[in-house]
Amino acid sequence: MKNILISTLIFMTLLIAACNTEKKPTETTQQNESVFPKGEKLDSENFTGTVWLQMMGARDTALHASFGNVTFAPKARTNWHSHPGGQLLFITSGKGYYQAKGEPARPLSAGDVVEIPRNVVHWHGAAPDSEFAHIAVSLNVDEGGAVWIGPVTNEEYVSIK
Repeated sequence: MKNILISTLIFMTLLIAACNTEKKPTETTQQNESVFPKGEKLDSENFTGTVWLQMMGARDTALHASFGNVTFAPKARTNWHSHPGGQLLFITSGKGYYQAKGEPARPLSAGDVVEIPRNVVHWHGAAPDSEFAHIAVSLNVDEGGAVWIGPVTNEEYVSIK
């Protein structure tokens, strides 16, 4: 199991490194450019605002992990939730936030990595003025999927400093 987790982490690190290649001065860059597909628009009560999801990788659970590209429109965010097996976030574009319950929100931008321990109640999403994208890796999915708790209120969201 530990070897599978290490292999997954190495793969994701290489994937992020490949995304952070420097552009030549003659190339133009769009703010929302990504090497990953944006995916399908989600219709879920577990998110506030417009969010797209593109699941990636095999559908079986041989790795005990699932991962996908999640893109948030400005102000969009997850509800408060936790993961029995933990979660990793690899930020690929834009500006956003991660907040564990009872802690201050942490600003995020491309290249940041968030390690979320098992069963930590948290949320993540876009800043008010930026689209935001990350690769979300749910670990040890054989222990269960996300546990959804409730929305991040507008008051909680706008109070981020």
